[in-house]
Amino acid sequence: MAYEVNRRTVLKSLGSVAAGIALSRVGFAAPAVNLGTKPFRGLFPIGSTPFTPDDKLDLDCLANEVKFCNRASVPGFIWPQIASGWSTMSANERFAGAEAILSAGKGGKTALVIGVQTENNDMPGAIAFAKHAAKNGADAICSLPPKGDEAALLSYYKTIGNATDLPLFVQAIDNVSVDLLVQMYHAIPTMRVVKDEAGDPLARVSEIRKRTDDKINVFAGKGVRLMIEEMQLGFTGFCPTVGLADVFQQAWELYEAGKPRESFDMFGRILAFDSISHAEQYLMVARGIFKENTRSRRMPGMGDPNRKPDPPLTEGEKKAVLKAIDTYLKPYLRG
Repeated sequence: MAYEVNRRTVLKSLGSVAAGIALSRVGFAAPAVNLGTKPFRGLFPIGSTPFTPDDKLDLDCLANEVKFCNRASVPGFIWPQIASGWSTMSANERFAGAEAILSAGKGGKTALVIGVQTENNDMPGAIAFAKHAAKNGADAICSLPPKGDEAALLSYYKTIGNATDLPLFVQAIDNVSVDLLVQMYHAIPTMRVVKDEAGDPLARVSEIRKRTDDKINVFAGKGVRLMIEEMQLGFTGFCPTVGLADVFQQAWELYEAGKPRESFDMFGRILAFDSISHAEQYLMVARGIFKENTRSRRMPGMGDPNRKPDPPLTEGEKKAVLKAIDTYLKPYLRG
């Protein structure tokens, strides 16, 4: 079930009723931009959201994802976005999850980016998430666009970008045009990254780079299945899921070091591993990030709602995945 941020939660987060009313009606003076010290380049996987068998958010496993990224020299981590099932969580779950992530990553080199989008164009709620992220030590915030025309989207991102001094990641989907992204770049001092999943990102990246003087980092999503071509076209960030983020990162590092053939081979290992039955399904458990009984919630609008959950893996299937990891990937795993 999807939840939206209720007004009491928003006002508690912002500190007062007066603040809540003000935030819903007025804009913000542009703050000084906090550039931070962590680069927004390389692998920024989207965190998965683990739940216990009784459907409680598992904060320990969520923290494990961040610890893994730090151990594995993965530059960034983003949560919660589409692959995280953000719309299945309550406001309180999202606040608690963000706090667990930011606490687990304190002092680490992995940049932690907190998603702030809400349902039903709830601007006070999005501001509450942004301010909570800033208060608890996030390195940046990210948001999907709300429903609306380009003027409404520009207004939304300007408000979110000015709500804190944190760098802003804009996740472009659906009808977010290159023209609008360029408008945002000129209007929002905190905007630093576009995670482009609108239309054909491969056809858009050159224009985005040219029209922003290459000052916006363009990140690839959609599972990062086209990484070689994406790197060739100038994408500078990549957002798969967490499980093999360290191997993806090595493909990026090799490409950046002028070793395209070695980068190609490293990326090929990812695609080959994904072809193994149940590999993706068991990977997070096999790598010690999630527990054997970790569960997920079905995301609204994703897949057939009447489809039954996959049956639990047999011990033989689990052993086959573990053997594949040991045989094919072990020399390249950092985490």
